[in-house]
Amino acid sequence: MKTLKNIFAILLVAISVVSCSSDDDKQESVKYAEENPLDAYMAGSGFSQKAVDVKNSGIYEYGFSFKPKVNGKINSLIVKIPDVNTALRITLWDAATKTVIKSETISVPTANVTVEKVIAAIQLTKDKEYFFTVNSDDWINRTKTDGSAATYPIVAGNITITGYAYISSTASETIFPTNARNTYYAGDMTFKFQQTE
Repeated sequence: MKTLKNIFAILLVAISVVSCSSDDDKQESVKYAEENPLDAYMAGSGFSQKAVDVKNSGIYEYGFSFKPKVNGKINSLIVKIPDVNTALRITLWDAATKTVIKSETISVPTANVTVEKVIAAIQLTKDKEYFFTVNSDDWINRTKTDGSAATYPIVAGNITITGYAYISSTASETIFPTNARNTYYAGDMTFKFQQTE
C-alpha cells in the first residue's frame, strides 16, 4: 500500500511538471506580427496629404520620438529618400538621456525607392521614450494641404509617436535633434516593431 501511494505521488508530480512545461511552451510560442508605424503616423497627423521632394538642402539629423505601448523589438529599418545615398545613417536614441542606443548604415541605391535592412533586434521597453533619426541632406517633406499643425501624441498601433524634431548636422556628426516642429514631417524613415510579451 505504501509503495502504491509513493507511485501515485510520483505520477502526480510528473503530470504537474509536464503540465507547467506545456503552459510555458505555449507562452513562448506566441509570435506577434511586425508593425510599421509610418502609415498610421502619416494618417493620424494628416501629413499624408502633401509630399515634396527636397534634395541637397544641407545636412540634418531629423526624425520622430516615440514610446512603445508594449515591450518589443525593432527587427528592421526602412527608408525612402529622393536621392541616392550609399551610406545613410539611421540612429535610435534614448530620448531622456539623449544618448545613442544604436546606429546603422543603409545603402539607398535608387531615389524614391523604399529600402529595408534587417538588423540584429534592438529591444524596446514599454512606455520608455526613444528618438528615431536619419542623417541626410535629402528628404520627403510631408505636410497637410492647409499647412496646419498636427496634434501629438499620435497612436500608431503599439507605437505612440510623441513628436518630430531636427537639428543642423554634418555627415560625420550624430547630434540629438532639439528643434521640434508640428507642421511637417521630413522622411521617409521608419522601422518594423514586434511585440515580445
